[in-house]
Amino acid sequence: MPNLYDFELSSIDDKPLPLNQFSGKAVLLVNVASRCGLTPQYTGLEALYQEYKDQGLEIIALPCNQFLQQEPGTHEEIKEFCSLNYPISFPMSGKVDVNGENRIPLYEWLAGDASAHSGDITWNFEKFLVGRDGQLLKRFHPKIEPQDAEIKIAIEDALES
Repeated sequence: MPNLYDFELSSIDDKPLPLNQFSGKAVLLVNVASRCGLTPQYTGLEALYQEYKDQGLEIIALPCNQFLQQEPGTHEEIKEFCSLNYPISFPMSGKVDVNGENRIPLYEWLAGDASAHSGDITWNFEKFLVGRDGQLLKRFHPKIEPQDAEIKIAIEDALES
């Protein structure tokens, strides 16, 4: 049975980003966009990361341009936007497709037909929580803020197991 650690991404710097480096950590995966009404969630994601990273939480932002082309920039432009507006310290992948025929394998695992949380990604800032064992635990609607109690409780539960 596959788990998170079987996948590899490319970083925003176009370097390999093997997910097995996060083995033993809880991981929150979030498809992000720079020109979205939900973009200010970057602030909440960074606060969440700072609160839980020492306990074993990792967050990975995955830029995606599939929702009204709200992430049109190059990797360099996305990095610059974040550094100027939402300085984040967690890893970011290169741009990915989360739906459709070019959906990356990681998102096929997260939301494909075989997933317990199947169904197309509905919008930017949809969140998936993976446990320390690399298994998918929860899926959160894009409008659920990173600091919401539902997310914090799920992260705390994942960190305790």
